[in-house]
Amino acid sequence: MSDPPEREGENDSTAFSREVGAKAARKLKAQRHSTPGVWSGLGMMGLIGWSVVVPTLLGAALGGWLDKYDSGQHSWTLTLLIAGLLIGCFNAWQWVAKEDQAMREEDEDKNDD
Repeated sequence: MSDPPEREGENDSTAFSREVGAKAARKLKAQRHSTPGVWSGLGMMGLIGWSVVVPTLLGAALGGWLDKYDSGQHSWTLTLLIAGLLIGCFNAWQWVAKEDQAMREEDEDKNDD
């Protein structure tokens, strides 16, 4: 049905493959060496902020609900608000530590190249 490829066709396809591979390698190198922009930093701050705010608000809401049904000597709202804040700060700290470790490993990989 079709003729077998000639030698010239094979050389064209390997040259094309090399060109595509070289462009992909340049693109990956540019992505690795690019610095994060302003939007990336703002997004990261927002993510960290929400990781603190959400558990704090959930703790306050649960505490308010418990205070409504159990009016004891101590305030559940304040207690669970503080507990939620501590949990949120711990979550943010863990996330930042993980991102810092990933950035350090990436820097080590760049230095090895």
